[in-house]
Amino acid sequence: MQNRQLGTFPVSAIGLGCMNICHAYGAPVSEAEAERLLRAALDAGVTHFDTAALYGFGVSETLVGKYLSADRSRFTLASKCGMQGVDVTGDGKLVRVIDGRPETIKATCEAALKRLKTDVIDLYYLHRWDKQVPIEDSVGALSDLVRAGKIQAVGLSEVSATTLRKAHAVHPIAAVQTEYSLWTRNPEIAVLDACKALGTAFVAFSPVARGFLCGEMDVSRFDAKDIRRSMPRFSPENYAANAKLLPGYFAIAHEVGCTPSQLAIAWLLHRGDHILPIPGTRTAAHLLDDLGAADVALSADVMARLDALINQHTVVGSRYNAQGNSEVDTEAFAV
Repeated sequence: MQNRQLGTFPVSAIGLGCMNICHAYGAPVSEAEAERLLRAALDAGVTHFDTAALYGFGVSETLVGKYLSADRSRFTLASKCGMQGVDVTGDGKLVRVIDGRPETIKATCEAALKRLKTDVIDLYYLHRWDKQVPIEDSVGALSDLVRAGKIQAVGLSEVSATTLRKAHAVHPIAAVQTEYSLWTRNPEIAVLDACKALGTAFVAFSPVARGFLCGEMDVSRFDAKDIRRSMPRFSPENYAANAKLLPGYFAIAHEVGCTPSQLAIAWLLHRGDHILPIPGTRTAAHLLDDLGAADVALSADVMARLDALINQHTVVGSRYNAQGNSEVDTEAFAV
């Protein structure tokens, strides 16, 4: 596995997003399956593991800590604060809350360190910018955590180039994490270039377009808790329109000699050396397929054909619904 720079950390070019084992795409996998996936990733040479307080309201961090802490020196650990589960009514039921106040960030970090069974988190992101709190205040709290030795580097998730620059003026931003794939091109508006100019790594989540680029699916059979049910691109009518892009895409994968998921991740790797994809998965088999993308070489002609086939003009539907769009700070293409 080739390496790329994540701030000061050399990490595997392809990392592992640890959301899917307990969050977002229906019922979580069993703990044994989660352990199998995490250990398989480490054994396969993955040295970049990405989790968050939000995922399973602490479950993902707990599993990473339980099964990987004994090998802590072998990988770079990233997690996130600023969006987590909170018991707002006192009945024990947790709800997702965005809270970027300094005191909340510091408390979330302390809880994360315990769940992760570590003394320090290598890269700690603000999961969402709480627009009720100046970004300078939230990043200031993260900077305090660096000085306290609780975290080593600061990251931001789903922010614009303007917000990145404001934050970077307070404390160096090691990485920006945002959805990026053939069908989500928002980072190309400004933040990719801003990252390159500032020496900030760009971490691409959902590199296989939330499964869209892996193969045709029946959106009517999504689990009731699958977050894609609320995403406009996966509505039955929009998905039917978007699925028309897949035969041409699969044909290119066949021509290149790789799987569809490998093609999607390889496209990202070819977009820039400062781009680090973190596919998420629930199985070791899918993980190993994803990692094969590191060995896929794409010609300029293939890259151009992929760009022309799947982009912001050919994909139907917003990536988030109205609420989701209101919670992010990323640039967006005009509709």
